[in-house]
Amino acid sequence: MKKFFLPILALAAFSCRNTPPATVKDVMDGFVTRLYKDFTPAQLDTLSHPLALLSGDEKEVLATKYLTFETNVPVVVSLMRDQAQKTVPFWLAESGFRKTALTVRNEEYTYEVWQKAFPAGKIGLGINGFDKHRPVYFISVAPERTEDKLTVSHVWPESQTLSVLRKGAFTYHDWDDLALTEVPAALDGQVLFQTIRGRAREAHVVGAFRTTPTPSSVIPDQLLLTWSGDPKTTMDVQWRTAPGIAKSQVQYWMGKDTLTAPAAAFRMEDRLLRNDRYVNRFTASLKGLVPGTTYGYRVGDEATGWSPVSSFQTEKAEPAPFSYVWFGDTHKSPQWGEMARKSLERHPDISFYNIAGDLVSTGLHRDEWDEFFRNSGTIFRSKPLMPIPGNHDSQDGLGAWMYEEMFSLPKNGPARQPAERTYAYTYQNALYLMIDATLPLENQTAWIREQLKNTKATWKFVYFHFPPYNYEEDYSHIRKEWCTVFDEYGVDMVMGGHVHYYMRTKPMKAEKPDPKGTIYLISVGIPADHPHMTAEDYAVVRDPKGWVYQHVEIDGNKLHYRCFDKDGNLKDELNLTK
Repeated sequence: MKKFFLPILALAAFSCRNTPPATVKDVMDGFVTRLYKDFTPAQLDTLSHPLALLSGDEKEVLATKYLTFETNVPVVVSLMRDQAQKTVPFWLAESGFRKTALTVRNEEYTYEVWQKAFPAGKIGLGINGFDKHRPVYFISVAPERTEDKLTVSHVWPESQTLSVLRKGAFTYHDWDDLALTEVPAALDGQVLFQTIRGRAREAHVVGAFRTTPTPSSVIPDQLLLTWSGDPKTTMDVQWRTAPGIAKSQVQYWMGKDTLTAPAAAFRMEDRLLRNDRYVNRFTASLKGLVPGTTYGYRVGDEATGWSPVSSFQTEKAEPAPFSYVWFGDTHKSPQWGEMARKSLERHPDISFYNIAGDLVSTGLHRDEWDEFFRNSGTIFRSKPLMPIPGNHDSQDGLGAWMYEEMFSLPKNGPARQPAERTYAYTYQNALYLMIDATLPLENQTAWIREQLKNTKATWKFVYFHFPPYNYEEDYSHIRKEWCTVFDEYGVDMVMGGHVHYYMRTKPMKAEKPDPKGTIYLISVGIPADHPHMTAEDYAVVRDPKGWVYQHVEIDGNKLHYRCFDKDGNLKDELNLTK
């Protein structure tokens, strides 16, 4: 397909705007809006020269407001740009940067070094490019005169982290195992501005536009149950509509009387989703429910239509047996979705589902969440889902805001951490600690200890994405920071994923087999294969192919654990008695 260009007159008309934009986001929001208005989908998909479509004011913002800071003395800024990036940022040479013979390396990339001298005061640098080149540039700063003492201040973005440029330093603060391996002596010891890979998205328009296979409509869909309160007396219901639907509600009943609950709407944007840029996501919290009761419900509005009728059950008030199903990585795949739907057919009496992270593959692409809901069918409109995020849900250092808006979960996690990413809930005689291991470990340890110390639950389960025991990646920091706490308080099982194979360990305590220790489980809900697995002395059962789910039954002090493959064949089984 041919690349498209526009006549000069058309460009002038297209670029006209009345108020100069203030931020990179302002520029790109307005730019994408104009693209949608004036160009066809085919033109959007072949866009190759976006710079020609921007006004002078917009270019100035993109060239100066991506990264800003102030220095108290004249400085030299060194900009490290990945050699593999095909297009040099448009502003780099124009603003006076010059390419040097220096290079900086880490285990993955080689960076060419561009430099420019700046007087004391404010410094503004531009975007990484209009593509989505993940190893975005990073910079170092040094005083132009060696006798000056440098102070860096007023850094924006405020989340920007500063370090020291030296061998072993991290280039991206969201990728702390990617260390610099080669730093020229001329740059060693300078102030390092680490960055995050996700910043490549900020001006991404070349090859950027996506479509969803299931765009929203006036009819509610993607019905989802979760708990943010007591499972005995509450239920949260979430759903999606087109952005034009401003109001929606839940009708629910346990007999003849029908009750209603209002819903709060959140307008969710995926700027590059060209056939469904905006949707409304609704959340309604049902309270005062009767324990051990089946409720029917539907969501919507008389004017625009209702969803099909569904039902849910509240937790019983008295002690009773229960069961649940959990998955490892699901990555919104149709193979997982088929297995998930069959899991409910095989186990219709389960009380809820858990997912141990990586629900989708790119957590800030809403079309992937659309695939997640499409492929899972209707299972989550009758059985609550209580997930945790993985590194794909909270991707490239940009956080997991889309995940957070998808799920209404308990807000009882650690202080000063994003709400609903780490949380706890109790169902019958079991405590579930749902931990976001993509957040700083140390900030959550005290909360974990407090939850385990104060619980009266018979069974204690912990979910987080990265498995402390596996043959592929060493998570010694997790074993040291968290597993010692699990040892102290007798956690029964820790569930995880990430490495895409199945494993059950021996009970482990102090990193050694111990009958009184914790069992660590890894699962994966999609096809996988590890033909060359190395030995794991702590493992009892392993399966290199994955594509499994786990069913757990609890009856008082007895637990029956089973792992099934996609066809329902038993892969692993364990009975525990307290």
